[in-house]
Amino acid sequence: MALAIAGPAWAQSAAPAAGAATDRTGNPATTSPAAAEPPAGARDLENAQPGDIIVTASKRARTLQDTPIAVSVTSAATIEQAQIRDLIDLQTVVPSLRVSQNQNSGQTNFFIRGFGNGANNPGIEPSVGVFIDGVYRSRSAAQITDLPNIERVEVLRGPQSTLFGKNASAGVISVVTQKPQFAFGGSVSATYGNYDQYVVKGDITGPIVADLLAFSLSGNYNKRDGYVRVENLDKRINDRDRYDIRGQLLFSPGSDLEIRLIGDYSNLDELCCAARNVLAGATVPALDAVIGGQPSVNRNSPNPDRIRLSRLPQNRIENYGISGQIDYALGDLALTSITSYRQLRSKVVDDADFTAADIITNRINTAIDTTTQEFRVASNFAGPLNFLLGGFYFNEKIDYTNALDFGKDAGLYLDILAGGGNPAASGITSVERILGLPVGTFQQPGRAITDNFGYKDESYSAFGTVDLKVTDKLTLTGGFNYTNDKKRVRSNVVSNDAFSAIDLVALGARLGVPPTLANTAANPLLGLQALQFLPPFLNFPNAVENGRTHDDNWSYTARAAYKFDRHWNAYATYATGFKASSYNLSRDSRPFASDFIAGSPAQSPAPAASPIRTAGLALPNLTSGTRFAGPETARVIEAGLKASFPRVNFNIAVFDQTIKGFQENTFTGTGFALTNAGKQRSRGFEFDGSVTPVDPLTLFLAVTYLHAQYISYPGSPLGDLSGQTVESVPPITMSIGGAYTKTFAGGTRFILRGDYQYASQTQVVQGLPAFVRTVNGVRDSSAALAIGRQFTREVDEANLSATVQLTNGLEFSAYVRNLLDDRYLTAIFDGVAQQGSVYGYYNQPRTYGGSVRFKF
Repeated sequence: MALAIAGPAWAQSAAPAAGAATDRTGNPATTSPAAAEPPAGARDLENAQPGDIIVTASKRARTLQDTPIAVSVTSAATIEQAQIRDLIDLQTVVPSLRVSQNQNSGQTNFFIRGFGNGANNPGIEPSVGVFIDGVYRSRSAAQITDLPNIERVEVLRGPQSTLFGKNASAGVISVVTQKPQFAFGGSVSATYGNYDQYVVKGDITGPIVADLLAFSLSGNYNKRDGYVRVENLDKRINDRDRYDIRGQLLFSPGSDLEIRLIGDYSNLDELCCAARNVLAGATVPALDAVIGGQPSVNRNSPNPDRIRLSRLPQNRIENYGISGQIDYALGDLALTSITSYRQLRSKVVDDADFTAADIITNRINTAIDTTTQEFRVASNFAGPLNFLLGGFYFNEKIDYTNALDFGKDAGLYLDILAGGGNPAASGITSVERILGLPVGTFQQPGRAITDNFGYKDESYSAFGTVDLKVTDKLTLTGGFNYTNDKKRVRSNVVSNDAFSAIDLVALGARLGVPPTLANTAANPLLGLQALQFLPPFLNFPNAVENGRTHDDNWSYTARAAYKFDRHWNAYATYATGFKASSYNLSRDSRPFASDFIAGSPAQSPAPAASPIRTAGLALPNLTSGTRFAGPETARVIEAGLKASFPRVNFNIAVFDQTIKGFQENTFTGTGFALTNAGKQRSRGFEFDGSVTPVDPLTLFLAVTYLHAQYISYPGSPLGDLSGQTVESVPPITMSIGGAYTKTFAGGTRFILRGDYQYASQTQVVQGLPAFVRTVNGVRDSSAALAIGRQFTREVDEANLSATVQLTNGLEFSAYVRNLLDDRYLTAIFDGVAQQGSVYGYYNQPRTYGGSVRFKF
């Protein structure tokens, strides 16, 4: 670790006076008393008032009022009282943030202002960056553990590349944990809730050497039964079984130097996640038939928590790492260095077809090793000019294996489908006979395909900002970011699906179909192409494809901030952001159309020449697509107004944000297609504020209005979506509530808190690719888009909690989340190898419980 930059992530506030500023949910922004002296750069805090919220969103310690960025702050008190366990729960108090968890515990997407991606493919880094104590967490599986002993969570909206350096084209979630203290203290708590949930948490901190070396140790264990019942197996899934341990050392030999070391380990072993059939297609009778006429899916039950599977979904994740931060004050300069090394190990085994029939099992193993290094230097001059300059280095290696196994029912099921529902007329059996193979050769139980990818990413960036205080009221800011990113990927994909390797066009010609008609309906075998799910894969690098990308970009920020007086601030910003290319690490990675023109050599006319065919690399049934999606570039125009009075606080931001080349990852029914949307745009406004009409009561309101649209997206898996509204982005989201705090004689406090989250109706998906039809060589997406319009979501969730705090450190709490038991679809997708069937994921049901906590 080397010396580097700006003052420590300092956040300190005095106890709020009556009516003093609070966070947007009515709680004081509780912070770490360890930072007894402000770092260099604290001239920004000279006018801070008791109770002001101090944030480090701009990499400087400033009051929320004086931070010219659209940022929401959620304090430790709010997280504790509202029983917010992880970043998924955080969306209930931050309307601009949306979080979805889908296929397994590690597949979580974060969206800010309608922009977000990254789940279901480890080759895609998210557009929303997550940082915990300044350390970048590159993949969602490393972000979803229970929140540690935190100080606050800051959600920064819009591109932040000039401040964070790494892949923050849509926004940033910054989690700041509490530092070790030089005064002995801690807490222990136990929670019991429905579904037999119990959560045990504890933390302790204190000095090892007085005023020189302090420590902290925290941990939690969270276990809960599943709320989804797998009826045919008589088991429950969507449970919780995870624990976290976090240790810290703080070395502070003087006011100029501080060194903070952090080590953490988290373990997750859960049965997740349940996908329910929401539309039964024509293939369901065939599924029923292969299991003796028993129901393969729950078609008619209105209960979303009743499903059928052939095996339980297993998720195991280990996530651990170490980091070190050095802060050194050198006169009017503050140097900071943050070094980290992290490992993620994930194993998933699940029923890929989500039915009681044993058709396909999915097995995923992921290993990710990540090293980061950040340096910053920030000035704290008394004059009108100050700057921040930094560098960021990122090195990541991924080994990813995804295998599919045919189950014992796969062969019979596909035979029935090939015969139009009549096993006696099975086309697959006919192909076996034509080829002189024994009946039952194809789709035998066992390994169908194994995907293995090796991925290396090395990038560095330089970033900085300059603040020029033109007058006492007006400050102009300019910022830049230069990023250079290099990726190398190699594949080793082996398909054992012999049927998918047969050229049915050539086989039709063997049956006497003229070559000019071999690729038309005149060939009776072409109808079987829909069952060739796993064709041979062209591995890369090869003679045509080098398996590399190299991107670089300059991003910048221009901002004017005007401070009318201590109550009113305004700002206007023009900023850009960048995210480098992302690789499709899946069996659906295909050569670009510029490298390969699909078709059978047996057809007439033969496919046109292309580099891959010329090089002799063409494989049966190889198609074109994408290997990777190109870079994202973001732009935002934003203006904001911030007001702070003794009893009223509010922030307003209006914005127009676009991302060119947005990396869209779409499930196609058997895998994922990774493409670039030409241009996606979100326009709208955000309001959040709080008011204290009387001292015991604080009311808060946050509203986001979004109009999200594909300005240009001609190459989507659903056809041309240009001009269409972006799916799953509600026009209006709102969080409203209040906190009532009553202090009794003797100091005992009673806190009653409630909030209500609303999201207006929106389509869950734009459409479903498996419903796209090709008629006379022309793709028809009308049915696919019509299916998308059938599935909408509207959110009406209420949460309530009550806490009694005694003067001896004891606290008693009761809570209920999703009080109204509002159930809705978070995502839907095409059934795997089930034409016409649709499956979906639902949100969690009502949960409630009680907690006892002791602080010392």
